[in-house]
Amino acid sequence: MRSPRAKPSSSRTRVVVVTADPPFADLVRDTFRAAPQIELEVIDGALAAQADAVAAADATVVVIDLNVAGADDMAALEALTARLDGWPPVVTVTDVFDKEVMRQLLKLRIADFLVKPVQPVELVRTCARVVQTPAAGDTSEAEIFTYLSAVGGAGVTTLAIQTALLLLGSGTQKTRPATCLVDLDFQHGACADYLDLEPRLDLGEIEPRPERLDRQLLEVMLSYHASGLAVIAAPCRPAEMRSFDPEIVTRLLDLVSSHFNYVVIDLPRTWFPWTDNVLLGSNRVYVVSELTVPGIKHAKQLVGAIRERLDEGPRPQVLINRFEQSLFGTGLRKRDLDQALGDDLLATIPNDYRLVREAIDRGVPLDEVKPGNRISAQLRKIVTPAQATERAVEPTAKRRLGLSWARG
Repeated sequence: MRSPRAKPSSSRTRVVVVTADPPFADLVRDTFRAAPQIELEVIDGALAAQADAVAAADATVVVIDLNVAGADDMAALEALTARLDGWPPVVTVTDVFDKEVMRQLLKLRIADFLVKPVQPVELVRTCARVVQTPAAGDTSEAEIFTYLSAVGGAGVTTLAIQTALLLLGSGTQKTRPATCLVDLDFQHGACADYLDLEPRLDLGEIEPRPERLDRQLLEVMLSYHASGLAVIAAPCRPAEMRSFDPEIVTRLLDLVSSHFNYVVIDLPRTWFPWTDNVLLGSNRVYVVSELTVPGIKHAKQLVGAIRERLDEGPRPQVLINRFEQSLFGTGLRKRDLDQALGDDLLATIPNDYRLVREAIDRGVPLDEVKPGNRISAQLRKIVTPAQATERAVEPTAKRRLGLSWARG
């Protein structure tokens, strides 16, 4: 059983719903009660009478139960969208939907729309999606961060999740970058479990016809954390050892990279036929190990193997996770790491097992359990966009080649 979740803070997603329909208001309250990281305010009444309250509500997402048959509500919606000027995004819910309604909503640049009866999961997913959807016309390349483990139990999943959450929060509330976490460990992946999400990637549906995978099907297979982080993960199959056609993974990552600003990949230790392409398509590759002699040896061997196989790929760098060293203690020290790994060592990640365990058990980010913790602070130095740009050492031509799988 999971521990009770923390009380929502003002930095979380704030959904404001305006409705004159009591059953829909009850549905909304029941839906978001199960997602305590989302702060909910329900404004009772028609939009025409509550537009000022909506505009002053300091929302992250506005959901409007719209009476499309009433001219007052449509006029109020037009005035409200002009007043909000693109932020926060507006989602409309209607009883009926036709071409004329669609034309009006598109003209007003509504972020998304739903038709009653609304499924609770679809309402939550829609709110999460519109907050972190890239702006129209944004065609910049996705920045791709890939984590893989040199030894078992090194904490790769925890670091990948925290990296994705840090990247998601690297912009302002209005310019929050679209960020996707991709769990490619189809046998033992744990990203969805760590975030308390239902894994929705159905590989059996994609495998016979990879070309069917488009934006619409991808959306069905995405899970959304309450923070707005999109997650791609398949249900665990620990007793199955399957090697998929590389085209499936290539097409999946191609699609993801074209719709998100940042992509973080949790890569399995087993080397599959598609592993080379994933690494070539990455901007940053982090090899994660632990502070043991075998762990350091395996990290050095893995870095060497990647360089040998992928001469023109990104330079892999080593992170030593759960690093701690007492002043007078025995065992390996930082200077031993420097001597063994040299320039391949990027950084050490502090050890705080109790913090990580609590975050995992509650399905929440580390910063929600303990703001300003040392693990998040160190990761922020490593992976925030400004730092990553400064440390980029590969020539532009090489990085373009590395992203060739994402360009089809």
